[in-house]
Amino acid sequence: MPQFRFEAYDKTGKEIKDIIEAPSEAEAQATIRQMGYQVTKIVLHKERKAKTANKKATGKTFSIGRVSSKQLTTFTRQLSILQDAGLPILRSLNILAEQSKPGALRNSLIDVCNEIEGGASLSEAMAKTPKAFNRLYVNMIKAGEAGGALETILQRLADFLEASERLKRKIKAALTYPVAVVCFACMILAFIMIWIVPQFQKIFVDFGLPLPPLTQFLITATELVKTYWFLLPLIPFCIYVFIRLCTSFEFGRVGWHLFLLRLPIFGQLFEKTIVARTTRTLGTLVTSGVPILEAIHITRETSNNGVFERIYQKVLEAIRDGDTIANPLKLNRTPPFHLGCLFFFAVFGVGVGVLRYLMVLRAKVMDDMVINMVDVGEQTGELDTMLYKVADVYDEEVETLTESLMSMLEPLLIIFLGVIVGVIVIALFMPLISLISELSAPKK
Repeated sequence: MPQFRFEAYDKTGKEIKDIIEAPSEAEAQATIRQMGYQVTKIVLHKERKAKTANKKATGKTFSIGRVSSKQLTTFTRQLSILQDAGLPILRSLNILAEQSKPGALRNSLIDVCNEIEGGASLSEAMAKTPKAFNRLYVNMIKAGEAGGALETILQRLADFLEASERLKRKIKAALTYPVAVVCFACMILAFIMIWIVPQFQKIFVDFGLPLPPLTQFLITATELVKTYWFLLPLIPFCIYVFIRLCTSFEFGRVGWHLFLLRLPIFGQLFEKTIVARTTRTLGTLVTSGVPILEAIHITRETSNNGVFERIYQKVLEAIRDGDTIANPLKLNRTPPFHLGCLFFFAVFGVGVGVLRYLMVLRAKVMDDMVINMVDVGEQTGELDTMLYKVADVYDEEVETLTESLMSMLEPLLIIFLGVIVGVIVIALFMPLISLISELSAPKK
């Protein structure tokens, strides 16, 4: 008896994937409905060719890690062009695999080609190579296959990935200057404390000068740096390990992400970046024909922020109960008090940090504009269009905020560096000025 592979949702909205035996596809669908499932996809199950399972992955090389987003973006655009030109999908993948450099992407494409030759669909083959293709990618390809519009879906997917890459490049470019200035400042301070301060210290000792508190503090700090210099690189490493340990638990992860969203200035940048990414992701999935429950579930996973994951989880639960998207977004856009967030503010900001958290406790992480545009999109049946508009607006705001942040950080970093160097110079010359004053004073 023929076997049919099906995908469906149960009454709670949970996705079901299974295989059923039936004389025909119509009887298979009837049986699945009797089980209380809503069918979204059903295809005849094909037995994989035995030779595929035993086939050697010729051309594969050793690789570590995942496929970079830049490589995946380029591959998607190239595949979209080849499909638009009318080439069969298997031939297109073979061409791209041959021209790819040895690495994770080439290995993944070889695996995908082998799976397709064994009878799998493109989405099924990609789902078995998570190092290259995430759930968002696979579900969009699946929607394109189901609707017979794979070329269009690939074009939308390429546009989406390119927009995400542009946003990443802007943020990385914005962070390059302050990181470079901080590194340069650290090198200058290290040079002064290791080479300059000891020379002045010898002079002070030779003349037996009484040292003011600021100079004594500088000399003590210099001796500590010279003695324990090998511990300095451990400070950022220990901070990183501490954060990783805290965020390995759901409670700590949500607290850390809320802490980042509540930071002054940078919090707005994080918030707008996440809103832009999630709305564009959801808009792309809705346009591609992915069921709304699956689309929101994927959007929640790709937000990479515990606070927004909870918001989209509330949306998912509300939609299962028959509600809209806008209502749960509006009700849950203000995160409640979180002890983990307060802990991080206390650790990194002490009393000032705690005060900062209490001041922004009721701040929203999603503006009214987002809620209103989603609401209008649902009422007019143009949700995907409105989500794209929200993403475009927030992308522009991220760019504007990044430029403003950089224009403000540049003078602040220069002033900070100048103050540090100035304090060191004053601390070194105060005893010398006292010595010169004593030597130049008339003898009685």
